[in-house]
Amino acid sequence: MFGADKGTSDPAEGRLNGKKLSIGIVQARFNEPITNALAAACRAELLALGVLEKHIDQVVVPGALEVPVALQAMAEKAKYDALIALGCIIRGETYHFELVANESGAGVTRVALDYQLPVANAILTTETLEQAVARQTDKGRDAARVAVEMANLLEEI
Repeated sequence: MFGADKGTSDPAEGRLNGKKLSIGIVQARFNEPITNALAAACRAELLALGVLEKHIDQVVVPGALEVPVALQAMAEKAKYDALIALGCIIRGETYHFELVANESGAGVTRVALDYQLPVANAILTTETLEQAVARQTDKGRDAARVAVEMANLLEEI
């Protein structure tokens, strides 16, 4: 039975070695203080997981709606083991929040499925700036870990 032995280590731990991986990052510029913090935490975690600096490519786009097309362009290059989407959408007083959150999320997922390529989605969707600030570092780190783990998992499958 999978996971029945509580004494064994988490199989994900073995998949957190990024030494042989090439990672692409797409960062939205909108809400830049938040997305810069996301990117810094993400990059630091990738390096901590062994991904070489020269194997991390990062591009910046205007906002969350532009993230999927840049991810798609990176996926087309077929040189990345995983991609990471970084952005921040904070609810305003209009329906625009739902539109941007839903469409950017769907676009990120579509790239992953169309290219069979792991895409870690760290486009924050929060009610307030304070919530975004509270999540920026952890979510940046989480995105790096998801990208590395999933790249290694897909290599195993």
